[in-house]
Amino acid sequence: MPLKTLFLNPPSFENFDGGAGSRWPATREIESYWYPVWLAYPAGMLEGSRLLDANPHHVSAEQTIEIGKDYDFLVLFTSTPGFEGDVKLAGLMKKANPKLKVCFVGPPVTVSPDHALAYSEIDFIVRREFDYAVVEYANGKPLSEILGASFRGPDGNIVHNLDRPAIENLDEMPHVVDVYKRDLDVTRYNVPFLQHPYVALYSSRGCPAQCTYCLWPQTHSGHAWRKRSSDDVAAEMKKAKAYWPNVKEFFFDDDTFNIQKSRTVELCAKLKPLGLTWSCTSRVTTDFETLKAMKEAGCRLLIVGFESGDAQVLKNIKKGATLERARQFVKDCKKLGLAIHGDFILGLPGETRETIRRTIDFAKELNVETIQVSVAHAYPGTEFYDYVRENDFIIKQNDMVDLGGHQVAHVEYPGLPADYTMEMVHKFYDEYYFRPKVWVPIVLGSLFKSEDRKRLYKEAKEFLTLRSARKKAVEEARAKQAARVAQS
Repeated sequence: MPLKTLFLNPPSFENFDGGAGSRWPATREIESYWYPVWLAYPAGMLEGSRLLDANPHHVSAEQTIEIGKDYDFLVLFTSTPGFEGDVKLAGLMKKANPKLKVCFVGPPVTVSPDHALAYSEIDFIVRREFDYAVVEYANGKPLSEILGASFRGPDGNIVHNLDRPAIENLDEMPHVVDVYKRDLDVTRYNVPFLQHPYVALYSSRGCPAQCTYCLWPQTHSGHAWRKRSSDDVAAEMKKAKAYWPNVKEFFFDDDTFNIQKSRTVELCAKLKPLGLTWSCTSRVTTDFETLKAMKEAGCRLLIVGFESGDAQVLKNIKKGATLERARQFVKDCKKLGLAIHGDFILGLPGETRETIRRTIDFAKELNVETIQVSVAHAYPGTEFYDYVRENDFIIKQNDMVDLGGHQVAHVEYPGLPADYTMEMVHKFYDEYYFRPKVWVPIVLGSLFKSEDRKRLYKEAKEFLTLRSARKKAVEEARAKQAARVAQS
């Protein structure tokens, strides 16, 4: 029997969505949770294992420590904002269960393995894809023989084994929905723009795009794009439909689902007979024919990273897309009846007050169904991080998140104060959503469904509460700055 293994997406800030399933770890404006897909793969390979996704299931640190007493091996997926807290939790779990071996995985330990192993609470880490490495350890393979592992040797020196090649045959991996069915409550997962309940999974790994700010391809999944066969994806989707008749939507949470036209069209042909409603990530470079095949196969919504409405900013971040192409993409989606959730980021390289205004105006011009506005976060291991560090644009006294896990601006450019960037996030939302042609369809769409009506009320209340708190934080920061100036 292998070591009894607990795969943990740890409790952190209240309502924190980070670690194993989130590309942008933070506490959201509206309570949201992505599935811990990465942890589900190895959990499906080990008999007697458990996948514990603490925050969505409202499992506290104390409860997690108690659960950990029954296990021999802990695999914890950490995040940059949550790392220090995750280390403390691991230490408490080892204190309560001295036999417990602890492995950390995730972007922070891939980027800085030496830093991670400076903490005695961590026995070893696995860099990048960790599926087979942790399974090998649980089955008794010595650390010295496990590719991708870093650990402290007998002399105390840190040993970095050779990198593990990226997994090419994804069809040999287990189906994550089997682990979800065993260990997770799908009704606990909510994303405002997806129908509830929803289930998320991957049909591919990696992304060939070179976006400088994007965390996952640069630190975890890699730029090499690898796909599951359309038959394997369809088989898992058929199984998922049988598992959860109550699930209203399935979501392909790939780095970019439709990166290859031929594969997308082929997969859509396999999904169409299943009669599913599904959504996915998308780039604006996707053509009309591909979008049409997706719509006919049951696709409802696309998550699209527009990021900026300024052409030079898009070039600076190597987005590989133009404003003109984004406009045509949105026109194509509207013609086909595909909904769009648009992502925008304020504070990317080259950002000014003028480019922020152009981005807000561009978003209003596109007029997609829903949006998310994020503050640019420079994660270690990304090209964006190297840029802001070398140019001294990181505010040393600020972290990426506040005490509640909400995003804060930690990058500041000459002429663009961090508090201004935060203020414009609020104004962006206000200008976009407080227009009748946006909010009226949302409200009318929920009037005839009591569940949607309750959900909309809850989400609106959460959003307005956070909006008020952030506005107060900006005002306090400006008051402190004014006081410092007056004293000098």
